[in-house]
Amino acid sequence: MNPITMRLYADDAILRALREDITFEDVSTASVCSTPRAAEVQLIAKADGVLAGLDVFERAFTLLDEGVSVERFASDGDTVAPGELVAYVRGDARALLSGERVALNFLQRMSGIATYTRRMARALEGTNTVLVDTRKTTPGLRIFEKEAVAIGGGRNHRYNLSTAVMLKDNHIDAAGGIAQAVAAARRHASFTCTVEVECENLAMVREALEAGADIIMLDNMTHEAMAEAIRLIDGRARTEASGNVDADNIRALADLGVDYISSGALTHSAPILDLSLKHLRLLD
Repeated sequence: MNPITMRLYADDAILRALREDITFEDVSTASVCSTPRAAEVQLIAKADGVLAGLDVFERAFTLLDEGVSVERFASDGDTVAPGELVAYVRGDARALLSGERVALNFLQRMSGIATYTRRMARALEGTNTVLVDTRKTTPGLRIFEKEAVAIGGGRNHRYNLSTAVMLKDNHIDAAGGIAQAVAAARRHASFTCTVEVECENLAMVREALEAGADIIMLDNMTHEAMAEAIRLIDGRARTEASGNVDADNIRALADLGVDYISSGALTHSAPILDLSLKHLRLLD
């Protein structure tokens, strides 16, 4: 992760997680290790997958003790196999023991997302369709989860509500129609913002085209309806397919010729990648 981004945004989230795990002291560690002791522990993969979040993993320890170092044998984006030694973590045994769970929670979560994203992205190989994520992220962890998607081979959709206009059904209802919503967005938002309209049927697609939408999202439409919508749009707007997209159906959507496929499953349904810290050894 970019070190500036880490300091400005990620550090706060990591510190919140550490404080959640340690209120006044780690009583287990304080019981067995009351004074500084140099130690090392091994980071070991326990399943096949794609690594993501090694910088965040390391940061969880260095926020407890700046003297902690991590010797890596793999990088973000690399695949690992069960039993593979990924890294040595060295430093004060108290920091290694107290930071273990938080460091692993971030690494396992991010690696799980990267692993699932890689599987989805490979299904799109040979097409011009781009896989993107959504805002269906864990509250407070978006920065990590979107980073993991990128490491896994996907792209990030808008980061938050401030970065682009997306007019969904409730926005359209509030404005009184698609044309009114798009016109209001053009008046209010910066010229640098794209305007995307979520459409649920062909009538809405026609309205969005007439209103001049930059991107038209084909949301939960049938395969046949999406094919007809792409024919109607005919390159006059970029197209995005969305709704219940998973690894089993994503290729069929890409074969329609859609520009983007967004999947909330990348972040809300990816299982963790099992990794473990084992074999702690005192060095003094």
